Amino acid sequence: MNIELTVPHEEAHKAGRGGWLRAAVLGANDGLVSISSIMVGVAAAGATASGVATAGVAAISAGALAMAVGEFVSVSSQADIEEADRQLEIKHLNDQPEAELEELTQYLQARGLTRHTAERAAIEMTAHDALEAHLREELGRHEHNDAKPLQAAMASAASFILGGVVPFLALSTPENIRVKMMFLVTFIGLGAAGTFSGVASGMNPVKPTIRVILGGLLAMAATYGVGALFHTQVA
Repeated sequence: MNIELTVPHEEAHKAGRGGWLRAAVLGANDGLVSISSIMVGVAAAGATASGVATAGVAAISAGALAMAVGEFVSVSSQADIEEADRQLEIKHLNDQPEAELEELTQYLQARGLTRHTAERAAIEMTAHDALEAHLREELGRHEHNDAKPLQAAMASAASFILGGVVPFLALSTPENIRVKMMFLVTFIGLGAAGTFSGVASGMNPVKPTIRVILGGLLAMAATYGVGALFHTQVA
């Protein structure tokens, strides 16, 4: 039986966003950093705008697919573990109902209830939905944070592509400032990604924004150095 909750105030918690938000932020940040780094490195090696664009498109295609597959496999593994735990709990409830009732009682006591209250609560929770009660109290499982492989894969791939197209905005600039413009647009993109991460998670966006920007620029600087060194050696 589902009970509709009525509360005197609205509580807009962010926990339900955890799965797709993590994948989206990771995808956007990876798209921005990896594609920008590749394009900057290729540009530093002396490639033409066409060559830089070709490298970027190839990297976006491969990267988006890799991110989607990686997220799907990773989150599917998490979902498999969750299902295994669920089946194990079902078996325990069927084989040892009294022991499971006592276990639930003790979990409720650990949350601050008296023994008498915990016993009564455990009996009522077991009568309502024993499996749900044990998954929640023992394993911290809630419907809103269950693993969703397809959702994570789609969020990761889409955000990777969105992040990866940002450095292309600098390709139309003159060659002598092209690399600097790539750094600039990527800096702005990383700032936007960090801000989105903070706002969507309900936190102050300053720390995640600084973290994302510093990490991204460091990766780009390293790749630029490799590209410039390669260009010098080839020349």
